[in-house]
Amino acid sequence: MLARYSTIRYYGTTEIVIKKSRFIGHAKPVESEEEAVAFIEELKKKYWDATHNCSAYLIGERDQFQKALDDGEPSGTAGKPILEVIKHRGLKNVAVVVTRYFGGIMLGAGGLVRAYTDGAVAGIDAAETIVKVLHREVIVDVDYTWYGKLENELRGRGFRVGEVAFTDRVRVQCLPEAGEAVRFQAWITDVTQGQALIEQGAEMYFIQGD
Repeated sequence: MLARYSTIRYYGTTEIVIKKSRFIGHAKPVESEEEAVAFIEELKKKYWDATHNCSAYLIGERDQFQKALDDGEPSGTAGKPILEVIKHRGLKNVAVVVTRYFGGIMLGAGGLVRAYTDGAVAGIDAAETIVKVLHREVIVDVDYTWYGKLENELRGRGFRVGEVAFTDRVRVQCLPEAGEAVRFQAWITDVTQGQALIEQGAEMYFIQGD
């Protein structure tokens, strides 16, 4: 799994007008090719009366799933520019659709490329770019006498903490960045003078800064 990657936070849409044609940019985070195709089909049904619904998506750690669709525009003037915007922004797991309502003025090949590029940029900007960072779950089990010190140390170092369970002992769900997990466990052992029981859990992504 990637240590971190850029994507978008949520579905975003906005409209721009170029030479009387309306271009509506839509962008959505997706986790699979099936989800991307479903999103594109949903918008094609919603905007059934549009002249074109051109699209592109880029999915996977190695960008292994990618596709660009011109939807009736001249080959290479719509889907490819949309895909290039996604790549230029360094985004992953994103689907973008640019809906066009023709305004009566021909744009030419170069004009179409610029228009669909601008439509994709507008949609992505409306969806808010974020960075997802891979974290490793580390469960720290301590006696109550150590919990106060552990809590203070975790807060002081700014580590992400999840659920805390209080039973006969205290179990703290710690969430250091995956690349720091081994050093984190060594640090916990030092902080608790070897009195903590440490269990490594699953990897999961969190949004940087949230």
